[in-house]
Amino acid sequence: MRPKQSKPKLLQAMADAFSLPDLRRRILFTIGILVIFRFVAHVPLPGVNLDALSALFERNALLGMLDLFSGGAMRRLSVAAMGVYPYITSSIIMMLLVPVIPKLQEISRSGEEGRNRINLITHWLTVPLAALQGYGQMVYLQREGVIASAAPLAMAAIIASMVAGTIFLVWLGELITEYGIGNGISIIIFGGIVAQLPQLVGQGFMARENFFGLAVYLLLVVLTIVLIIVFTEAHRRIPVQYARSVFRSGRMYRQSGATHIPLRVNSAGMIPLIFAMSIVLFPGIVASYFANPNEPNFANTIMELFNPNAPLPVGFFYWGLYFIMSVAFTFFYTMVVFQQQDLPGVLQRQGGFIPGIRPGKQTSAYMNGVINRITWGGALFLAAVAVMPFAAKLVTNVQVIQLSSLGLLIMVGVVLDTMKQLEAQLVMRRYEGFIK
Repeated sequence: MRPKQSKPKLLQAMADAFSLPDLRRRILFTIGILVIFRFVAHVPLPGVNLDALSALFERNALLGMLDLFSGGAMRRLSVAAMGVYPYITSSIIMMLLVPVIPKLQEISRSGEEGRNRINLITHWLTVPLAALQGYGQMVYLQREGVIASAAPLAMAAIIASMVAGTIFLVWLGELITEYGIGNGISIIIFGGIVAQLPQLVGQGFMARENFFGLAVYLLLVVLTIVLIIVFTEAHRRIPVQYARSVFRSGRMYRQSGATHIPLRVNSAGMIPLIFAMSIVLFPGIVASYFANPNEPNFANTIMELFNPNAPLPVGFFYWGLYFIMSVAFTFFYTMVVFQQQDLPGVLQRQGGFIPGIRPGKQTSAYMNGVINRITWGGALFLAAVAVMPFAAKLVTNVQVIQLSSLGLLIMVGVVLDTMKQLEAQLVMRRYEGFIK
């Protein structure tokens, strides 16, 4: 173990990381991939009317919400306009189908080979999903005059470029996972969100006349970040004992070892917010295809109801629905993941048991009861984070800053995960860690 230094732990850890050739190479590789991603985000699609696109973003607040997660690529309508979200959609679909379809369930249980096959199917499913999403976007943008040509060959070239951009970003993310630091797909999303921070800072300067409101807004953001960190790390420890046999000196001895299973309060992560946001944004996106700004119709009313920037009291409908959906999807997704893990069955097969609880059905009922109770905390936390931007605007009257709760959750989660991986790499090489 190296002697303690006078530098702060985090700074010393970064110095130690760059002093190790392998770790330095991983960090620089990750940064290099992010630079490539930012270059790709600026490669424009052919035949785009940028003036019409800019005017459309001013009229349609839903596009601004989607643009945040593409790192501004959608506002420029580049080949990376869809980001990696078709792949995320594909992953979620596969995660929901695996426990339902027996064949997929059998494949997923066949070890490393099965996981590779599920991953391959996920990649193949990404292509038609990206093509479908790209086609829907192009039809809408062509109707709004953003796309100059409606010729089938030109549309096919644009959609193929967008699909290729998505697959390329997924490939970059997997390169980061294999050769860099952190989860590659999450890092790509993180890079896109962070790229929008300068714009958020600029919007903050626009609110200088409301200095008190801006200060309260920033305080709420800091408190939300602290809340995210606390609930991301919070867990309930379930005590577990293992009875195992040890052969020693020609005799068999039974020994018992005590450990615990950490059940996270927010075991669903950010996925429920993605589900909830998709549900509450979908009606408004579909209605925008049929809305008529000159002669308002029923589609215009739907767009107003499902608009995150709608004025009060209409805005209460969108954010109230978002809150309810976040709670519901947190329970749904947590139960799906918990059933797939089959922790009671794993314990029984490994000879483990919870003190005072009989193995089998009683263990399953006990763990289901615990996960149901602690999920209420995670669900209400996610729902509170989801509506934080609306509450912050309502309290502070700062309207120019477009902050996404999902983006904030992703950023904090990715930073925590990357720090833990960096910590593990340092500790493995006998360097002092920096996470208490």
